Amino acid sequence: MAFVLSLLMALVLVSYGPGGSLGCDLSQNHVLVGRKNLRLLGQMRRLSPRFCLQERKDFAFPQEMVEGGQLQEAQAFSVLHEMLQQTFNLFNTERSSAAWDTTLLEQLRTGLHQQLNELDACLGQVMGEEDSALGRMGPILAMKRYFQGIHVYLQEKEYSDCAWEIVRLEIMRSLSSSTSLQERLRMMDGDLNSP
Repeated sequence: MAFVLSLLMALVLVSYGPGGSLGCDLSQNHVLVGRKNLRLLGQMRRLSPRFCLQERKDFAFPQEMVEGGQLQEAQAFSVLHEMLQQTFNLFNTERSSAAWDTTLLEQLRTGLHQQLNELDACLGQVMGEEDSALGRMGPILAMKRYFQGIHVYLQEKEYSDCAWEIVRLEIMRSLSSSTSLQERLRMMDGDLNSP
């Protein structure tokens, strides 16, 4: 979940750059949907995190990859896409339907689907602009491993309410940690809000 939130935040941050800075101009709606998805994840809380302290786990979010600034343009879009796709997959299971309020869950799924559709269009544009897919594989594999760890954790904890709460918090934390990516992108590409 943290991975998904990180991806959402990274998408939000990337879209703050000037149009076309990554070969594609994500719409303002894309940013708004990402913010709404974060709010929905916050509203999905069912348990006090203090109740679940014994269930905490370090999922080894590839934070340096998101915050380190080493991603090329196509890599950034690929990683963001992978984060959204994995988050969508995580919340689009029968187990997640049993764990969360169905109205909020459906709104989150819809928002993630909207973002994925828009990102698919952008991904097609930047894929032709960057070199090989080999350069994207490392970061994408890191994201896949991160989400695999989340899936294994949920299985080991038998999809308990506390396990889902820890995963929800993890995704929110990951997105929060992506704020430095936003600042770096704004500095690299120039702040659109500056006079």
